[in-house]
Amino acid sequence: MKKSRGHKSDHGKGGGGDEAAILETEDLDFTGGMGGGGGLDPDTISLASVTAVTTNVSNKRSKPDIKMEPSAGRPVDYQVSVTIVEARQLVGLNMDPVVCVEIGDDKKYTQMKESTNCPYYNEYFVFDFHVPSDVMFDKILKLSVIHSKNLLRSGTLVGSFKLDIGTVYSQPEHQFFHKWALLSDPDDITAGCKGYIKCDIAVVGKGDNIKTPHKATETDEDDIEGNLLLPEGVPAERQWARYYVKIYRAEGLPKMNTSIMANVKKAFIGENKDLVDPYVQILFAGQRGKTSIQKSSYEPIWNEQIVFTEMFPPLCKRMKVQIRDSDKVNDVALGTHFIDLRKIANDGDKGFLPTLGPAWVNMYGSTRSYTIMDEHQDLNEGLGEGVSFRARLLVSLCVEILDTSSPEVMSSTEVKVEGVPKISESATGKVEEFFLFGAFLEATMIDRKIGDKPICFEVTIGNYGSEIDGVTKVKSSSGKKSGGDGDEEETELIHGSSDEEEGDDDNDLVSVSTTPPMKPVITDRNYFHLPYFERKPCIYIKSWWQDQRRRLYNANLIDNIADKLEEGLNDVQEVIKTEKAYPERRLRGVLEDLSNGCSQFLTLANKDQNQTGRTKLDKERLKSCMRELENLGQQAKTIRTQVKKNTVRDKIKLVQNFLHKLRFLADEPQHSIPDIYIWMMSNNKRIAYARVPSKDILYSGVDEETGKDCGKVKTIFLKLPGKKGFGAAGWTVQAKTEIYLWLGLNRQRKDFLSGLPNGFEENKMLKGPGSQSAPPISLTYMMKQIFQLRVHMYQARSLFAADSSGLSDPFARVFFSTHSQVTEVLNETLCPTWDQLMVFDNVELFGEVGELRDDPPIIVIEIYDQDTVGKAEFMGRTFAKPITKMADEHYGPPRFPPQLEYYQIYRGNCAAGEMLAAFELLQIGPHGKADLPPIDGPTDMDRGPILPVPLGIRPVLSKYRIEVLFWGLRDLKRVNLAAVDRPRVDIECAGKGVQSSLIQNYKKNPNFGTLVKMFEVDLPENELLHPPLNIRVVDCRAFGRYTLVGNHAVTTLRKFIYRAADKEANNWNTQEEIIVNYEPEPSIKKMETMVKLDSGSDAVVKIEEDDKGGKKKKRKKGGDEVEEEEFDESMLDWWSKYFASIETLMEILKAQEAAMADAEEKEDQDISAEGGEIKPDDSPVKGKKGKGKDKRRPGDMPEKKKHKLNELQVYPKELEKEFDNFEDWLHTFNLFRGKAGDDDDQNMADEDRIIGKFKGSLCMYKVPVSDEMQREMGFDSNMGMFQNIPTNDPINVVVRVYIIRATDLHPADINGKADPYIAIKLGKSDIKDKENYLSKQLNPIFGKSFDIEATFPMDSTLTVSVYDWDLVGTDDLIGETKLDLENRYYSKHRAICGLPSKYAVHGYNVWRDPLKPTQILAKLCKEGKLDGPHYGPGGRVKVANRIFMGPTEIEDENGLKKQTDEHLALTALKHWEDIPRVGCKLIPEHVETRPLLNPDKPGIEQGRIEMWVDMFPKDMPAPGPAIDIAPRKPKKFELRVIIWNTDEVILEDDDIFTGEKSSDIFVRGWLKGQQEDKQDTDVHYHSLTGEGLFNWRFIYPFDYLQAEEKIVISKKESMFAWDETEYKIPARLNLQVWDADHFSADDFLGAIELDLNRFPRGAKTAKQCSINMVLNEQDIPMVSIFKQRRIKGWWPFLARDENDEFELTGKVEAELQLMTAEEAEKNPVGEGRNEPEPLEKPNRPDTAFLWFLMPFKAIKNLICNQYFWLTVKLVVALLLVLILGLFIYSMPGYMVKKLMGA
Repeated sequence: MKKSRGHKSDHGKGGGGDEAAILETEDLDFTGGMGGGGGLDPDTISLASVTAVTTNVSNKRSKPDIKMEPSAGRPVDYQVSVTIVEARQLVGLNMDPVVCVEIGDDKKYTQMKESTNCPYYNEYFVFDFHVPSDVMFDKILKLSVIHSKNLLRSGTLVGSFKLDIGTVYSQPEHQFFHKWALLSDPDDITAGCKGYIKCDIAVVGKGDNIKTPHKATETDEDDIEGNLLLPEGVPAERQWARYYVKIYRAEGLPKMNTSIMANVKKAFIGENKDLVDPYVQILFAGQRGKTSIQKSSYEPIWNEQIVFTEMFPPLCKRMKVQIRDSDKVNDVALGTHFIDLRKIANDGDKGFLPTLGPAWVNMYGSTRSYTIMDEHQDLNEGLGEGVSFRARLLVSLCVEILDTSSPEVMSSTEVKVEGVPKISESATGKVEEFFLFGAFLEATMIDRKIGDKPICFEVTIGNYGSEIDGVTKVKSSSGKKSGGDGDEEETELIHGSSDEEEGDDDNDLVSVSTTPPMKPVITDRNYFHLPYFERKPCIYIKSWWQDQRRRLYNANLIDNIADKLEEGLNDVQEVIKTEKAYPERRLRGVLEDLSNGCSQFLTLANKDQNQTGRTKLDKERLKSCMRELENLGQQAKTIRTQVKKNTVRDKIKLVQNFLHKLRFLADEPQHSIPDIYIWMMSNNKRIAYARVPSKDILYSGVDEETGKDCGKVKTIFLKLPGKKGFGAAGWTVQAKTEIYLWLGLNRQRKDFLSGLPNGFEENKMLKGPGSQSAPPISLTYMMKQIFQLRVHMYQARSLFAADSSGLSDPFARVFFSTHSQVTEVLNETLCPTWDQLMVFDNVELFGEVGELRDDPPIIVIEIYDQDTVGKAEFMGRTFAKPITKMADEHYGPPRFPPQLEYYQIYRGNCAAGEMLAAFELLQIGPHGKADLPPIDGPTDMDRGPILPVPLGIRPVLSKYRIEVLFWGLRDLKRVNLAAVDRPRVDIECAGKGVQSSLIQNYKKNPNFGTLVKMFEVDLPENELLHPPLNIRVVDCRAFGRYTLVGNHAVTTLRKFIYRAADKEANNWNTQEEIIVNYEPEPSIKKMETMVKLDSGSDAVVKIEEDDKGGKKKKRKKGGDEVEEEEFDESMLDWWSKYFASIETLMEILKAQEAAMADAEEKEDQDISAEGGEIKPDDSPVKGKKGKGKDKRRPGDMPEKKKHKLNELQVYPKELEKEFDNFEDWLHTFNLFRGKAGDDDDQNMADEDRIIGKFKGSLCMYKVPVSDEMQREMGFDSNMGMFQNIPTNDPINVVVRVYIIRATDLHPADINGKADPYIAIKLGKSDIKDKENYLSKQLNPIFGKSFDIEATFPMDSTLTVSVYDWDLVGTDDLIGETKLDLENRYYSKHRAICGLPSKYAVHGYNVWRDPLKPTQILAKLCKEGKLDGPHYGPGGRVKVANRIFMGPTEIEDENGLKKQTDEHLALTALKHWEDIPRVGCKLIPEHVETRPLLNPDKPGIEQGRIEMWVDMFPKDMPAPGPAIDIAPRKPKKFELRVIIWNTDEVILEDDDIFTGEKSSDIFVRGWLKGQQEDKQDTDVHYHSLTGEGLFNWRFIYPFDYLQAEEKIVISKKESMFAWDETEYKIPARLNLQVWDADHFSADDFLGAIELDLNRFPRGAKTAKQCSINMVLNEQDIPMVSIFKQRRIKGWWPFLARDENDEFELTGKVEAELQLMTAEEAEKNPVGEGRNEPEPLEKPNRPDTAFLWFLMPFKAIKNLICNQYFWLTVKLVVALLLVLILGLFIYSMPGYMVKKLMGA
């Protein structure tokens, strides 16, 4: 059976499966062999890929991993920016809130806002971090609102909100924008919502670019519920939940402080105790829980649960579980495991809450040998890939949703620790005996730094096989090793029984986990190898684990499907990249495989349902995986029917999502068998390791479930542990091993050797009776084949720059088995063409001939840079598989001679170029080398013994001519401290080249004298094989010395190949006329524009008003005549146009998002609807096209906006991004110098290596030339194909730079703000607008224009920077942006001055180009040699064969109409891209948004700047004055509020004398942000009914920006502030009602806040005024004081009661009147009741007077009402006392009288 290479074996069905490696040229016809998925698919061919190795899936060998370097654990830069906009609905009375933003330990606070429940902050905070990404994404971001915090006290927490940074980073664009965070109180979870904070949060990593959405309208965002700060798919109502993490026990902890310390302790204590005191710590959502500490125990048992209380779903993705060693001195982590909550839950309809276990989790970390200072301690903290097993921990997790309304719920979120009952032994599954076998077939490429001490390999699984922990002695009683993992009792029980059944032979089986030490042998100057030859050492280990293989089997099934899918997709992309035929067929095949794989999963995964130890998560995951895969299978079938040639790319994107989903599902959160580690030891030191996941080598009876490397030979490269492996050290291979691994149950052991290459004998450890079943300790190969390997190294390109000159001296070293050879060194190039054949003779390979033919070992090619001193530097590596020919095969087509193929070269994880080569392995038969095909081909005498690549293999060449346009050099930096003075450019391609003329004086004129030169060269016919073209700049110094300045390699010449225009497109040859329909917009409709604006408006177009409902109806009726009258065109200014354009941009972006969403939804529906065809025109890409371009078709925009302002185009990015860098004919090539960075993304470091730019262009074509091209070149043969290009003589230009505003600047001062100003540099001009800095602004509006005179080419780069002004010290650069003006100036897109959408001679839209449209059009026609323009009657103009129509009248300032052709000409210009042959889009009037970058923080945006540039050549008419874009001045207004009356105010006081409820009412009011200007009415004392009469006037002057609907306040931030800061805050009026107290503080009764732009209309009477006016805003008509100007009514006062519900606490009758400052001046009024226009005194009822003025009333009240019975009782008692007194008084006299008998 033949296996083809280059693609998967399942495509080898059709005949001739071997041609796969050929790099097809375009003309191969594939129609013959195509069948469904079989046959030789054209798609299996690859270009610059590792195809030759990676896609070869075979029986005996598995794929090697090409990327070497560990990326985890390396620190990177992150920037988190948080904007706190405002807070709403904070719970509490009259509070002074502060917002605290905290990330990890960093805290930042906003300012304090006084007495408000809805503070407005708009403050921006930035946090910078330099940490590994895992650490970053686990950091918790916490927003909390604190009430009345000041220097002395910390304040009280109102509520807080938490999420982790990872959640933000996984959002689209890595940000939440204008979302509301819901606050809750962690100490009282029953309390519900405590308010909302509106904020933006963005996380930027290096190289991420953040798209700042343009600010949407405020009203959309006031819908709090609809804009909560939650990721997609999280319900708005999150509930509280308990997370129970149960920690049962751990085993296999590393022996900590052994050796020295142990001996010391032993001397004191007398016994050797376990020297580790473990406890478990769990970090989750910013909280930490710990179990108790188990003193001195390697097998601690806790049986405790840690309970967290947190919202569900949580916004923190991972829970960190650590086993730590408690120690007074250093408390260290022993191992860390992360539980990813997304993997143990499912939020679908049939989903489940997070659940886990009880299951063992394995922890990996540093090596187990104990040292006092562990260099790999980070690994134990969970950073980076662990290099050794540390321990396993038995945990389980479950979640219970709380019903917060039930009374027994504990309300705090404290972490609790409780005991739990012990878990049964069998809960995690039955313990089985596993057997691991490994054979080392080859160990080569061992780094020579290691030294030549004997080397051995140690293999461990868990603690089994480890030298330190696992002692490999066997206890006689059982098959258990002492010191192994902790299932002592249990395993003995099991094995007590099982051993007898298996026969005794197994009982003595001692595990052999290390290979015998062996001295390495030298391969070459860098590497050793171990001389195994025919004797291959083996290892085997027995271990005991809970049998949870089903988990691994299911993961393998899914991984299998995913691997197949990934390979298929790579193939399809290769096919597209190399422009082969029929990518869609290959994609259909891939989808077919996918749906088959999915259905197969459904049948296989459902087995072993009743196995012991299955947890809830196992069952639920299985269910959800089956659902998902069934669904995927269905979708794959559906998409397969929809794949058409034109939809391939879209479908690939969809299928890529499937791949992500599969990879996610395959990752099993519950571990079973730990991973296998292979360590290379030299001299008892651990040098390098490899980690093999246990599932990859797990055996199963079912093929699909078997691990992908089980029973196969895998090439494994060993790497350095931990941080040692970062950077360059991690790229060199420490050792390359070919290893065969097999892991399975001991009882499945019978065919564990079946996958090895055949032809060996086993060598047992013991000879004797029982030995037949024992595994071998080594294998001896009897079969040996001799081969000759031929390596055809043709060339490499885009290599890494390893020398300071920016070039390298590359050579390649080729390794095969134990042999290695080197190519010659080519000096100073990044694109070496070695053209060399290397022959390896007498290569011995072991195994059967047939197997070697299908599965030859891999070849490793390493590329180095030769240095004159020191060691050669590593530049990259790639793998290849040779095509093998047996002695008895014929050397000829289809397989031979082999074709050259591209191989991707990697350096660490980064691609570092590609190599073009071919490899053949030829068997030397019995007749020796005579049978081999002869090595023919020219032998270059001058190259000595070096053989060139033979003829059949080297590419077919043909002659090309390359023309080079030399324009000039720009921005050359100094070289070796000397400035470049006389540079020259050398162009070289395939050994031929041309030199430019010398620039005599670079400073005076950096352009070349001779523009075009050409040379001829032999290049391969196949364009994909074209070598790169090298551009080098040298500086010619005195005495004939040359210095290399910099170089650039053009890797692909395809875009410069000249292709003659095809005949069909030349419809300009035909004479038919094409009318371009362009809606002529009649100019009469002018009036409609006005409706948009109201009389007093500051010429603002706030489109949002139309959506308010109330207005729309009126406008449609055409009523509202009055408004139209008042409106005046002269009120419009440039800003009106700008704001309108931004609105439009927002609408377009929104519409696009909606369209994308619809398209995706439709796609999903179609997919689920089984095979509904998706029409290509629905594809979501459609919407993208229109993004920046102003091509709105008439029907696109909503009707109401049809005739509006003339807009400009706002580009949300740089202008050149939209127009292909303006390289329409003049290209810019960056020149590099210096060594390339060793950074992760090399392109980032490249910016520092740019030493200048070469401007020019290339054009190549085959010679001899066709007639047609001859014709095109005919004009000026010196210029070749570069006809009609301008001269490059110096030219003087006026550059006018308009700076509008900057947004989201990075704060530069300690207070979290900046004082920005603009600096502009162009050539020698350097403008710093320092005196006009804007104080404490991060979103400054500059509104300035600057005129600079410049001379191209000397001054071609414009730098616009934003600096931060500082009172002391130098000003700091915030960020800068650079524009290449020269390319803009010369571009065919005419970027010198954008074309407005309309032509106007006066007003806000006045034409600003010195040339009128007719002149521009005439000029363009002349330059393009076009016929025209011909202006015809009826508003038509003809250019070439296109006819444009448009209006022909124009109004001047005085309103007179004139005839003009300008509109017509402008119409033609706006549709210039429709003109044949020379048409291209002309740049419209625009504003571009450019990111600001700071060289100190490369790659991270520091804000953006909105601007545009106009350029006017000096030899043309002078341009008019610059447009005025000065920021609008806020308009002065005065708001007059008359408080007439209050009613139903709640009564607070009890009167001492009269005992009534009453209140002493007064009303306080202020405009938000102007608290210091708060005004109070007088006091209405003693109101008994809640009624208060005031007739009191408040007066609030304020400055208002109508465009932004904000009040502008300038005030000093503090007493120490240098200058005033400008704040913009929403216009909101606060009214509060208070109860005045004489001696204590006044009591707050209620408040209302009215947004002056949008507040409920007041009720006519107090009765109609209710609390609903505020709570149900949607049902109440809203008004704006800026429209109504005067409004009177009743409004409610509200406060919160004890249950945080709003209650009505009073009503106020008020009158609001808004006047402009001028009107107010004419018509002044007094505050309070003062003159002028005094208000009359209120007629307050008499009770209001104090009681002592009305004693009788008070007494009557006291006696009659309150103390009536008391009075009665007192009177009766008094009478009685009186009677008694009288009696006593008169009694003696009376008695005397009686006695005297008188």
